[in-house]
Amino acid sequence: MKNTYLQSLLLFFTMFTSQIWAQKTEWFDPNKPATTYCNPINIGYNYTTYNHNGIPESRRSSADPVIINYKGDYYLFATNQAGFFWSKDMADWNFVYGSFQRKPGDDDQCAPAAWVVNDTLFYVGSTWKKDHPVWKTADPKSGRWLRHVDTAMLPTWDPAIFQDDDKKVYMYYGSSGKLPLVGAEVDYNTWLPKGNQDDYKKLYEATEVEDIQRPYGEIKAVVGLDPSQHGWERFGPNNDMEPAPWGNFIEGAWMTKHNGKYYMQYGAPATEFKGYANGVHVGDNPLGPFTYQKHNPMSYKPGGFVIGAGHGNTFADNYGNYWNTGTCKISIKDRFERRIDMFPAGFDKDDVMYSITSYGDFPIVLPTAERDQTNGASSGWMLLSYKKPVTVSSAEDCMEVQTHRVDHGGKKVFEKFCYGAENLTDENIQTYWSAKTDKPGEWLQLDLGRTMQINALQINYADHKATQFNKAMDIYYQYKIYMSDDAQNWTLVVDKSKNDKDAPHDYLELTKSIKARYIKMENIHNASGLFAVSDFRVFGNGLLAKPKGVSNFKVNRNDKDSRNAMISWKKQADAIGYTIYYGIEPGKLYNNIMVYDGDSYDFRGLDKGTKYYFTIEAFNENGIGAKNKIIEIK
Repeated sequence: MKNTYLQSLLLFFTMFTSQIWAQKTEWFDPNKPATTYCNPINIGYNYTTYNHNGIPESRRSSADPVIINYKGDYYLFATNQAGFFWSKDMADWNFVYGSFQRKPGDDDQCAPAAWVVNDTLFYVGSTWKKDHPVWKTADPKSGRWLRHVDTAMLPTWDPAIFQDDDKKVYMYYGSSGKLPLVGAEVDYNTWLPKGNQDDYKKLYEATEVEDIQRPYGEIKAVVGLDPSQHGWERFGPNNDMEPAPWGNFIEGAWMTKHNGKYYMQYGAPATEFKGYANGVHVGDNPLGPFTYQKHNPMSYKPGGFVIGAGHGNTFADNYGNYWNTGTCKISIKDRFERRIDMFPAGFDKDDVMYSITSYGDFPIVLPTAERDQTNGASSGWMLLSYKKPVTVSSAEDCMEVQTHRVDHGGKKVFEKFCYGAENLTDENIQTYWSAKTDKPGEWLQLDLGRTMQINALQINYADHKATQFNKAMDIYYQYKIYMSDDAQNWTLVVDKSKNDKDAPHDYLELTKSIKARYIKMENIHNASGLFAVSDFRVFGNGLLAKPKGVSNFKVNRNDKDSRNAMISWKKQADAIGYTIYYGIEPGKLYNNIMVYDGDSYDFRGLDKGTKYYFTIEAFNENGIGAKNKIIEIK
């Protein structure tokens, strides 16, 4: 009997310790803080409300991010999340319910503004209405907010709040294809514009959106677009629609003060395009006048897995390093189907504002001290999974799907979508593989082609046949990941079988690297819909030679329209992709364009009357090749 008791006790202890350490392996510990992150930012993106924008399909989405550093923690506010997120390290984000919604069908926190005013965190969402409150809290983690005023200063869309060093408070706003962004100083106590209130009678009585956004009295126009001169501000999938059917859209106001200068930021040309970017004008006063910065766009990412870097904000981390947030597109189920990204940013020695997006969807090193970010903060881990063969347990059949797009006659477009395994490694966030079910045991398996060093993984789930709408607290994924040298003998490397946190773009930094050729993911629990993954991305080192330098690199600027240039080079067998750098000076090549496989790029993002400098480098699983000699383009 004693032996039976001891055996039972031992069995209980074994089960207990097994549950405690169920998610910890030799290579992955979920409780160890990460040293890197990977875009898109891995937060529990909310599902849209039912029939949002008249589209019945369930889908996740968010955009228009604002990250605020408040009392040493980071708070992320974004469109339609039924709350917000906070983090201690900009990697592990925790959700706080904090809805400001009044009607279930309304946008919840659309394009919100947040700022620390007089040591209190303030928040206001977008609205065309005239009864929208301004909220405040000194304890955001509690989810408890109080009204600072019952009615915001104006019915503003895409607002931004800024408090200057002299404690004066300013609001900026606007979202229009015809009108500029505007700004005004506001009274802290009433949140009404400073100046003669009679000046705003027309504005408060206005009913049309365009009239609501017009500058009146002390509400000043601060930034407008000039796409006739700035190629990147042009509407269209490749800045190629002139005239723009809905006007040339400007939105996403944000203000940053640096070295006594005011940097007025804005988003253009539209959220559903790969060229979605942040630009900046610079002035000596918070309401201008402002001058277009020669280095523009300030943040730009038209290529790669994450596409788009527009409408975000700029904030400083706890070490004084700047970061620029943005919105990246999926735009399949809805043109407003989007995600959030974040890139190293800053001001160079000449006070030029920049954001570094090169390899910005590969792992990026988190800050531990003040650092020079003019070259970004890449971990150096390369993409190992591009176009690698994949086998799967099952795959959904192809089908005709109605997309958000319309043809020139205004009719909705139907496209054929296939959900095969090849979509798992194509570096296209718009395509995905789907199993036939959501059941435990569905799996996917990659063959890297040879043994490689693996440092990190990113699992990008897709919303295929999902049934969830809006927020729920039982949304999560569970799975296991195994690795092998021969596809016969498998080692459990990541165990998320007990996970209960929503992580639709789950980024896994291994606690120590592992060498393997095969990687297998086994589904245990899916959040909503079928088990579907956009891309299963693997990062590390291929352990062979980096690519050679690129030959025959040419930039032919269009003689008739200097906003356009055709970039070409000789495709090489040892590369999987190329990164083109360009800028206004040889030492300021801050912007980039990533191209997989190809040998040319039709670039339409230049400014007239500006001389540019270009170079290119090739990359593969093993590293990045040498940059070419910089060429000058007049």
